[in-house]
Amino acid sequence: MTRVAVVTGAAGGLGRAFSDRLLADGLTVIGVDIDGAALLIMSADREGLVPEAVDLTDAEAIADLFDRLTHRFGGVDALVNNAGTCFMSDFPDIPAEELTRQMEINFHSAFHCCQQAVKAMAGRPGVRKIVNISSNGAYNFDVFDPPHYRASKAAMDTLTKDLARRYAREKIAVNSIAPAMTETPLFNVLTEDVLARAISAMPHGHAMQPDEIAAWVSFLISPAGDIASGNVIILNQGRDVR
Repeated sequence: MTRVAVVTGAAGGLGRAFSDRLLADGLTVIGVDIDGAALLIMSADREGLVPEAVDLTDAEAIADLFDRLTHRFGGVDALVNNAGTCFMSDFPDIPAEELTRQMEINFHSAFHCCQQAVKAMAGRPGVRKIVNISSNGAYNFDVFDPPHYRASKAAMDTLTKDLARRYAREKIAVNSIAPAMTETPLFNVLTEDVLARAISAMPHGHAMQPDEIAAWVSFLISPAGDIASGNVIILNQGRDVR
């Protein structure tokens, strides 16, 4: 039976890398993104990629998605909660609606996807996997990340640990990956000087690449990751050792 993985934010830089790696690993990948046009372009030359245009801030739309996937595939085996963004307002001037939007996109979407995924994983063989894409910004307070972004990622990591313990006996493994500077379109929200300072702080002298993070997602979703659960795996070239 072909394993089925759901990747959110699939049309973005990391999402594309995750999708491509899991397709290469032989999984059917459900690529979920609000950008339906980008998904269609992706799926045109990626056999095994199923595009699903969904607003992940809509809990009912998420429930409908997983209902359809369960009907079509009999459930899912893996979920990668990658959808996210970073709003850059300074703390005193963060509008209430921006805080709400930040949490909706980064945390609420992951929370509701996890709710539906654990239902869709019931009865599937082997160890099922949830991988939450967090951020080094939840732990390193010497960099530029704004507080509402940090909070959204820290909340995701607490969810990771709760679900890992809660579903251990159901053989659902839940882990977070928390990368530092990785070259994605989110670089575009930074000024040139902030970006240069952030990259210069990386011990290897350059940002990490999406394919490098995708290799860790692949590892956790593979059988080698069956015994790993409840971890926050910090990827930062050794910049912060904790």
